[in-house]
Amino acid sequence: MLVPFMSLQRCCQRSALLIAARRQWSSSSVSPPPLHTRLLLFLTQRFYDVEMLLSWGSQLRRRGIQKKNAYYGYTQKLYGSDIAAAYYILSLKGGFRYVGQSEWFRANQRGKFNWDFLKHKDTPLEEVNMSYTVINYTGLGNLEGQKALRTLSLRGCPEVDDWFLARLHIFQDSLEELDISHCPRITTAGLAALRNLKGLRRLDVSSLPGISSPGLVVILLEEMLPQCQINATGYDHSLRQERGERTEEHMEGQR
Repeated sequence: MLVPFMSLQRCCQRSALLIAARRQWSSSSVSPPPLHTRLLLFLTQRFYDVEMLLSWGSQLRRRGIQKKNAYYGYTQKLYGSDIAAAYYILSLKGGFRYVGQSEWFRANQRGKFNWDFLKHKDTPLEEVNMSYTVINYTGLGNLEGQKALRTLSLRGCPEVDDWFLARLHIFQDSLEELDISHCPRITTAGLAALRNLKGLRRLDVSSLPGISSPGLVVILLEEMLPQCQINATGYDHSLRQERGERTEEHMEGQR
């Protein structure tokens, strides 16, 4: 709350100065300042107005994301952890499949979904697709009880970060496939936490803008998870270059 208050305070101060200046010009016989000076004063006032609105908008957006990722503790008490997890996924317009079932439950673009998932009480989730949703570290707690989860897709999730990846250890005994491609907040440090997922068989780390040396990162992932197939498209040029450099260094070391 401190940032919006400071922005509001600065805006009020600038507005007061501008009003005082206008009164002085109107009551004085002195000619008004040049046009460019008046234009700069006008833009200065509007800048703080826009800054305040952007700050408020950012705060409201963060609150909205946190509200969507609230812990569904009350739902868990009434229906169990499986139904609570399913409801959380659908509320974020995600999709899932129960263990032993071929049907997928998904929300449409308007957020509407079929309530038949309530018939599968005490049935764990096997596959979850949260791609392009606003799932974050807090919301991941709603899936913590899913000990049979084999596949998790987080493609293009803007709130998935390094802390999120570090918490994926809760699925270390079951998770086999993970897609974290196109997630803008993931860095190399976060990928290192995936070493806990020893059962992982497929990992997609394509097009991660926070990765500076993708070729070396993929090599490290292959060493950490030798049984896992790493998919890393979008880094074709850098991968070839970095792998070549790594090979040359290895050959020189053997000489």
